Order: sequence, then structure tokens, then C-alpha cells
Amino acid sequence: MGILVAGPRDRLFFQRARVKRAGDDGNMRSSKRTTDHEQIRRWAEARSGKPVRVQGTAKDDDAGLLRIDFPDDNDDEEDLEEISWDEFFEKFDEKRLAFVYQEKTASGEPSRFNRLVSR
Repeated sequence: MGILVAGPRDRLFFQRARVKRAGDDGNMRSSKRTTDHEQIRRWAEARSGKPVRVQGTAKDDDAGLLRIDFPDDNDDEEDLEEISWDEFFEKFDEKRLAFVYQEKTASGEPSRFNRLVSR
């Protein structure tokens, strides 16, 4: 399994990912994977995350690059446009994406690690 990671100038890089399905037992520092809309929304909102798209990446009906943005982590390098959860999940399903995330960091703090990957 691999993941697409946005790099400089919106170039996408393929990386190997070791993930666990949501609900698997094991180390809480492990990444989990889900397609459940409510689980994704709860995870993001618990960390003040909002659904966004990267401006300039959309074409026709395609939303472009989707992300979960955290207001205090804004990158000045990218123009982000906040979108509704309904639009986010509509495009999430159309693109057949899954959400890879981490609940806690190694120190036990809530983690913001997340990636959108192909199913």
C-alpha cells in the first residue's frame, strides 16, 4: 500500500505506508485507515481541523487536492479554500479516497497526522 503526499509546487510523491484499519488493537501510535465520514469528521473537529481544497488544483467538476487544514498550522505557500464537509465527502467518495490518520503521538498527545490515499 502507498500514499500520495503533496510536495513542493503541488507535486505528488508516492510513499509506502504502514497502516492499521480503524478498530484494530495495538499500539496507539500506529496509523489507522477509514472511509467512515463521521469518524473522519469527529477526528478532524476534535483537533480544530476543517476541510479545504488547494486552490489552483481544480479542473472542471474535479475539486482538486483535498486536505484537512488546522488553522494554526497554515502554510503560507499554499492557497487553501475552506469547503463544506458535504462537498469534501462528495469529492472524497468520487475519488475513492481513504483517510489515514494517527490518534496519538509517541508522547501521548493528540496527533494531527493524516493523509488522503487511494482505496
